[in-house]
Amino acid sequence: MLEFKNVTKRYSSQGRPAVNSLNLKIEKGEFVCFIGPSGCGKTTTMKMVNRLIDISEGQILINGKDIMKQNPVELRRSIGYVIQQIGLMPHMTIKENIVLVGTLLKWSKEEKDARAKELIKLVDLPEDYLDKYPHELSGGQQQRIGVLRALAANPPLILMDEPFGALDPITRDSLQDEFKKLQRELGKTIVFVTHDMDEALKLADRIVIMRDGEIVQADTPEEILRNPANEFVEEFLGKERLIQGRPDVVTVGQITGGSPVTIEPQATLKTALATMKDKKVDALLVIDSNRKLQGYIDIEMVNLNYKKATTVEKVMETDLFAVTEDSLLRDTVHKILRRGAKFVPVVDEENRLTGIVTRAALANLLYDTIWGDGMELEDEKPKLRAL
Repeated sequence: MLEFKNVTKRYSSQGRPAVNSLNLKIEKGEFVCFIGPSGCGKTTTMKMVNRLIDISEGQILINGKDIMKQNPVELRRSIGYVIQQIGLMPHMTIKENIVLVGTLLKWSKEEKDARAKELIKLVDLPEDYLDKYPHELSGGQQQRIGVLRALAANPPLILMDEPFGALDPITRDSLQDEFKKLQRELGKTIVFVTHDMDEALKLADRIVIMRDGEIVQADTPEEILRNPANEFVEEFLGKERLIQGRPDVVTVGQITGGSPVTIEPQATLKTALATMKDKKVDALLVIDSNRKLQGYIDIEMVNLNYKKATTVEKVMETDLFAVTEDSLLRDTVHKILRRGAKFVPVVDEENRLTGIVTRAALANLLYDTIWGDGMELEDEKPKLRAL
């Protein structure tokens, strides 16, 4: 899909090249993150793909075609591009922003209307948002529109330059999850530049770590965590990472617990209370008849509403984040800590509940990471489980 062949970029005849003899193949549908310290060449590398910066030597091929032999304007219109500043036109409606490339390609009004309505559904925003203006949307919503604009012409390749960097951590988490799911569904090839290793570990199929204009290591997140290429990569990863001492434990699926305690939305609060008491828990996950996750209910919700003799679905909390079994463990830990959650549900691609990760499970992992499997300090384990 995308290939770099001995690509070099020099800004002057003297001094070190910004990018030096870079060779890399990116397959169709692959999500590749470029990361490295400031000045390492990651953004220059990405901008050479759509000729915002022209290469000095070598070749960049998209589907076997040399980009330097293509019209740069036509090339850019065939590649999606998302930046941190979003770049929405303030005087245009959301619909006009989304189909901006379609306007340049002379789509009909009907084509633009249909495409805008189709795309807005992908990010769970209401259709009436199409008539709003950028200043009427939150930062996270504006960034969603920036992504949709990059998807409008249905490009096979999308470039993303630190698109979530300016957002708050919770919004950023949500958008990362949303975009990764979207990328899997649509099968787009993504070149993503970031300075955040956690973001790269979470999103990428492969991570390209750069230094001084050269690739130091290009591998899957799991392989980089297990076998960093050198001391620079080790330092860049950070020795404080939870899984540093347990490189065999990388994904949620490796520590997912047994069947979580559940209840259906139509059940009464009396039934919910009885279930909590019987199972010795203070919260229940709410699922429908197909095991699709609907939300959760805890003892406090029951106490506040018990006298109303209502049903679970009328008082449950539906704003519940979940992860899949292939989600990175480190990212899940961050979510639990940021949100002060006691647990996180594990779901499949159809949002069906498959398990649960609890703080107790993470405490056990932390214990084994620090102390190993020895039994001499077994009496200390309960203290860690109580964290």
